[in-house]
Amino acid sequence: MNETLKAARLDYSLLRPYWKNICFILVMPIVYTSVARSLSGGISFTMCMLGITVSYTFAISEKNGMERLYGVLPVARRHLVFGKYLLICFMGLLALAFSLIADTAVLKAMGETVAVWEIAVSAVLGFLVYTIYVVFQLPGYYKFGVVGGKMFQFIPVTGYLLTLFLLPRVNVNSPVLEAVLEQPAVLAGAVLAGCAAAYGISIGVSVMILKNKEV
Repeated sequence: MNETLKAARLDYSLLRPYWKNICFILVMPIVYTSVARSLSGGISFTMCMLGITVSYTFAISEKNGMERLYGVLPVARRHLVFGKYLLICFMGLLALAFSLIADTAVLKAMGETVAVWEIAVSAVLGFLVYTIYVVFQLPGYYKFGVVGGKMFQFIPVTGYLLTLFLLPRVNVNSPVLEAVLEQPAVLAGAVLAGCAAAYGISIGVSVMILKNKEV
């Protein structure tokens, strides 16, 4: 675990040139939420924008040729992968919490009613879509790099457009949705279990890709 934290701190230091961009990414969706007046839409937009930042550490590594540095570090390659996933997951949770609080406050200040169930659904939706963005992008960047894996940058945008298209079509009064919302613990547990499994598979694939590169 100590090696994983060290690797996460290394990636954290690589993100310093992008902190202004990341802060802007967190603030900009608040404007979107105030215009769209939709908490779930604002959260989805936030996770989309943050999902694009997944490539930042890879971009800096490639630009500065840091592969040699990684090779001499007294840290196993798998811990480098664990650290990157840990940092990116932590950033997603932090951004999700900030957006839920900020967007809810903005909507209430505008006179909108934000129900508890809407906050819960938005939180689950945000974590789910961000997980999808991460688990598909990271193995792609490990395999092809940022330049060769540019196509993976479209995953968050595609995911956002899909949610933007599908969310208005959800019937909030449907019996199925009401039944699901009546058991929020079961819903949250199912999403967490699914996301944990997705992260596990993605990490395993990323580690395997790095091991094959070493060979």
